[in-house]
Amino acid sequence: MPALSEGQEPAAVSAPPAGVPAAAAASGTQIPPREAAAARRASLDALFDETFTRYRLPGLAVGVVENGQVVFKRTAGETRAGSGEAVTAETVFKIASNSKAMTTALLARLADAGRLDWSDPVRKYLPRFRMNDDWVTREIQLRDLLIHNSGLRAGAGDLMLWPEPNHFSRADVLAGLAHLKPAYSFRSRYAYDNLLYIVAGEAAAAAGGASYEELLRREVFQPLGLRRCQVGEWRRDEVGNVAQPHMRKDERNIVIRADDKVIPAMASAAAGGVRCSLDDMLRWAQVWLDAETAGADGRPWLSRSQREVLWTAQIAMPLGERQRRWDNAHFSAYGYGWRLSDVDGTLKVSHTGTLAGMYSVLTLLPEKRVGFVVLINGDGSEARTVLNQVLVKHYSAPQQGVSVAALAGELARERGPAAAADKAAPARSPVKPREAAQWSGIYRDAWFGDVEICPQRSTVYFRAAKSPRLSGPLLRQDGRLLVDWDDDSVDAEPWLDFAPAADGKPAGLRLAHVDPGADFSYDYPDLDFVRVGDCGRGG
Repeated sequence: MPALSEGQEPAAVSAPPAGVPAAAAASGTQIPPREAAAARRASLDALFDETFTRYRLPGLAVGVVENGQVVFKRTAGETRAGSGEAVTAETVFKIASNSKAMTTALLARLADAGRLDWSDPVRKYLPRFRMNDDWVTREIQLRDLLIHNSGLRAGAGDLMLWPEPNHFSRADVLAGLAHLKPAYSFRSRYAYDNLLYIVAGEAAAAAGGASYEELLRREVFQPLGLRRCQVGEWRRDEVGNVAQPHMRKDERNIVIRADDKVIPAMASAAAGGVRCSLDDMLRWAQVWLDAETAGADGRPWLSRSQREVLWTAQIAMPLGERQRRWDNAHFSAYGYGWRLSDVDGTLKVSHTGTLAGMYSVLTLLPEKRVGFVVLINGDGSEARTVLNQVLVKHYSAPQQGVSVAALAGELARERGPAAAADKAAPARSPVKPREAAQWSGIYRDAWFGDVEICPQRSTVYFRAAKSPRLSGPLLRQDGRLLVDWDDDSVDAEPWLDFAPAADGKPAGLRLAHVDPGADFSYDYPDLDFVRVGDCGRGG
C-alpha cells in the first residue's frame, strides 16, 4: 500500500468502528455505512447509559471524534441535582488539569511568534522568580515548568490553590516556591506539579505583553472558536448553563462549592482553572487530530514543529501494572501538558482533570484519527477511568469486547472488601479548651501563612487565615490530635504533631495525613509551622 501524505485520509481504518461486529470485520464483510453508523451509535449509547446508571452521576457529557467529524455526542443529568436544568453539549464544566494543554499551546503560539524559546531561563521573563535552591533558580528553563521534573514532591504547595476558593494570589505562589524544599534532585524524576504551571502562565504573560487570561482568549479560544470556554473573572448568569460540582452523600448527589454570581479570577488558571463545554472540548480534540487546523484568519493555528514539540516525550512516567495489563503498554511519558503512552500498538495522547466534584478526560488516538471527551460533575473518578478505558479499547482492540461491567468488577476486586462496612469507625472525642491550653496559639508556615488553634466556646478550632475551607474542630483519636474539617468536601484530615519547647508550649507544628492514601494535593508534609503568638494577640 503506498504511503499516505500527512493530512490525507486512509480509505479504511485498521480497526472497525465501535459497535461493528469484530467477526464481520475479520471476515472482510463490507458493512454498509448507514448500518455501521447505526451499530456504532447503539454501542456508544449502551456504554454511556451503563456508565451513567451504574455510577449514579448527577451529570455526564461524552463525545467522540472520528476522521475529523463528531460522530457521537450524548449528555444526561442535571447541572445541579434537583434543579431540572439539563446538562447539554453547551454546559460549561471545570476541565481542571486539561487546562494544562491549553497553557502549553499558548506558549507554543508565543514560540511560533518568536516571543520565547522553550530553553529560555525562567528568570529571563520573571527576574524575581526563585526556587529553594539557588542553582535550580538559575538553571530552570521554561520547558522545566511543564514536565514535572523540578525535584518537588508531588503536589507540593497545592494548598495555595485548593481547596478553592481561597485568598492566595499568583504573587503568593511565586513567593512561596522559594520556601518549598525539594524532595528529589532537579530533573531526576517525574513528580506531578501544579505550581510551576502557574509560573509558566506568568512567564507567558511577560513574553506576550498581556495577562494570562487575555492571552489565552486571544491565542487559543478566539482563533479556534472555543466560544463557551471561560477563564478569569466572569458572571455565572450571563454565561448560563454552568455545571456545579457534587459529592455523593447518603446515596444522594449533593452540590458542593457552588458558584457565586461572579466567578473570580483564579490563581490556578494556568494549571487547572479553565472551564469549557463538551462542544468546545470536541472542537479542541479536532484541532489536535488535524495538523492542518487553521485559525480564524485562515492561516495555520500552530506550526507543525511546535505541535511535534508538545507531543514529544520529555520525561519518563511510571508505567503501572494495570496500565501494562489493560493497554498492553510499553512506555509512559509526559510531553508539554500531555501524557503519552501506547495502547495495543498505537499512540495514545491524553490528560485527565480532577477537582472536587468535577472530572474530565480527553484522549486521542492520533494514528487512528480518533478522540473522545468525558465530562462529569460528580464523584466520577472510577466512572471516568472505566468509560475512558472502554472507549480506548473499542478503537484500539475492538475484538476484545471490553465492557463497563468487566472493568468495574476488576476495580472492585482490586479494592477488596469494604473495610468501613466490617470495621467500626475509631472512637473520637472533642478536645476541650482546658485540655488544649498548652497547644493553643498562632502558628506560621513560610509559604502557607498563619493558622490559629484557639478556643471557640466549648471546643478548640483550627483555622487557616488564607484558606477558609481549612477550618474545623480538634478531636482526639487513639491518643492523637486531628482536625475534622467543617466542609465535608475537604476529605483529607490531618494529624497534628506539636514539637515541644523548653517553656512547655510547643515550638512548632507538623501535619500528616490520617489517611495515607489521601490526595497528594493536600500537601501536609510540606508544611512546617512555627509558633508565633498566643490566641487573640497574633504574631
